[in-house]
This record gives sequence, structure tokens and C-alpha cells, in this order.
Amino acid sequence: RWLAGQVDVARDILTHAFAANPDSEQVWLAAAKLEWETGETERARVLLQRARERAPTERVYMKSALLERQTKNYSAALDMIQQGLDRYPKYPKLYMMAGQIFSSELEPRKKSHLEKARKMYQQGLTECPNNIVLWTLASRLEEQAHTFIDGETNAGVGVTKARSLLELARLKNPKTPELWLEAIRLERRAGHAKLAETLMARALQECPNSGLLLAETILTAPRVEQKSKSTVAIKRCPESPLVIAAVASLFAAERKVDKARKWLERAVVLDPDIGDSWAR
Repeated sequence: RWLAGQVDVARDILTHAFAANPDSEQVWLAAAKLEWETGETERARVLLQRARERAPTERVYMKSALLERQTKNYSAALDMIQQGLDRYPKYPKLYMMAGQIFSSELEPRKKSHLEKARKMYQQGLTECPNNIVLWTLASRLEEQAHTFIDGETNAGVGVTKARSLLELARLKNPKTPELWLEAIRLERRAGHAKLAETLMARALQECPNSGLLLAETILTAPRVEQKSKSTVAIKRCPESPLVIAAVASLFAAERKVDKARKWLERAVVLDPDIGDSWAR
């Protein structure tokens, strides 16, 4: 009863908000979210349809597609994504969602789905060549292509294609630590430890003060080298929450709990939006 009363209060507030801001994206999305989270899926769907009519934006189409995706109505989700892309071709999240539906959620997984996912990512990269997440998703699709049941793709070929995509990504987006890290981890997953080390050396030449890369060097170094790696990382990036959290992990592994806690507290103060620091 209490929860139902709170929902009614929230609906009443949103009714007043609609009266004051009938074309507000935020109000429409807040109303749809309220219905969605209280199990009123059909009401949320109707509200999102009205939002597309009254206050169409990239996020409205994305949320509309997300609702259909989460209710496993994939054909409707893909149709909504296409409608959104027709109006907003440079909105990367729509390409991401379509690629993920084709590659991860449609059953059974088929080679035709792989091709459709690949096409969506390629279109997205043409429109949004500086979006790092799109490059990452596209490379991971190629890496995992051999898992599609009716395909003939060899796992080694998948790694080669993923590597080529990441090389192209770095050409178009130089000095981007996230792309270097993805390439390094690709080689590690493929069992190419020496190549991963070579890539890390190149990455640190191009991005010498990247906390992301320096933290990786700490966490993946042999145990005897971790302290020296930590010293170098702290010297270069004394205020990087990623480096601080990586050093804290070493203290935790050595059962130096008080030191680990102190360093992790420092990491979350430096950037409270990094969930990994809180988790550690």
C-alpha cells in the first residue's frame, strides 16, 4: 500500500510537470521509467510512443528500443533502432544496441546474424569514427566470430580481423589509451604474451602518462616486478585513481589490509564514479 501510494504521488508530480513542460524529453522519460520500473510495461510503451511524437530525441528512441529489447521483443527493438537511425544517424548507442542484439541475443546464433551485427558496427563507425566503444565492440565481434554455430570462421582468423580493426581504430584515434589496452588484452586472450608486452611498450611511448595503461602494467606484471612498476606509475601519475587502486590491490594481496583500505579510500575520493574502486 505504501509503495502504491508513493507511485501515485510520483504520477501526480509528473502530471504537473507535463503541464509545465509538455515537450520536455526528461519529463517524458521520467514518466516512462516510473511505469517501466513498477511493471506497467504497456503504459511505459504508450508514454514512449507519445514522447516520440511530442519530444523526439536520440535518447527517446534509444529508451524505446531498450524497452522492447528488455521484454525480448527483438524485432520491435530493431525496428525502433532503425527509426532512430533514420533521424539521428550519428547517435552511436543505437548502432551498439543493434549490434549486440544481432550478436548476443537472437537465437539461434547464425552467420547471418553475425553479418548483420558487423554491418551495424561498420555503419556506426562510418558515422562515428571517434567513438571508442563502437571500435571495441566491433573488434570483439570479430574475435568471437567463430562461436556462431553455422559459420566456418576460424578462431585465429577472428583474432587477426580484430587486430586489424584495432590498428585502424588507433590510426583514426591516436593517443587513445583505451584502444591500446583493448589491443593488448586481445593478444593476451589469444595467448600472445610477448606481442602483448611489445604493444604495451608502444602504448606507453605514445601515452606515457596514461593512468589506465600504467595500472595495467602493475596488475599484469610478474610478482617480482610489481613494486618497481608501481613506483614508476605513481611517479608519472600520482593522482590517477586507477593507479592508486592498482597499488591498493597489491597491498591487499600481501595482506596489508590497513594500507589497502587507505589507498582505496584515496582512489574513490579522487574519482567516486569508478565502480571498480568501490568494488575492490
